[in-house]
Amino acid sequence: MNIYFAGAIRGGRKDAELYSTLIQFLKTFSTVLTEHVGNDALLEKELFLSEEEIFERDMQWLKQADLLIAEVSTPSLGVGYELAVAEKLGIPCYCLFRKQAHKTLSAMISGNPFFQVISYENSSEAIEIITAFMQQFSVVKSVPSQN
Repeated sequence: MNIYFAGAIRGGRKDAELYSTLIQFLKTFSTVLTEHVGNDALLEKELFLSEEEIFERDMQWLKQADLLIAEVSTPSLGVGYELAVAEKLGIPCYCLFRKQAHKTLSAMISGNPFFQVISYENSSEAIEIITAFMQQFSVVKSVPSQN
């Protein structure tokens, strides 16, 4: 199984450490195609890639994904775009939103029934939620089709 992890990059890197923690945990379940999202030096490393190369690479990874998990607490146009493409491709999407004073999630995400949005307060709770996502996804994927 391939997991596409989405988190803010150019929208803000204040959650990079959290992304890294979540990605390392996700790797215990499966392949994370976008483990670079948790790298503190990501912006420096991507200086060597053109905008088009980044777009093409990420779209290829997204097309390979069986599941998208997005940390959506930091608003990001890129994450929103990735979620929309994943929805079009029919890739199950789980969104984690950290509860914060005076912050609300975009209605375009929270109001879309395709996205499973769960709020959490800390990384330990996020890991518990991911565990439940992965168990739920494994059960859903293992049910034989009724064709």
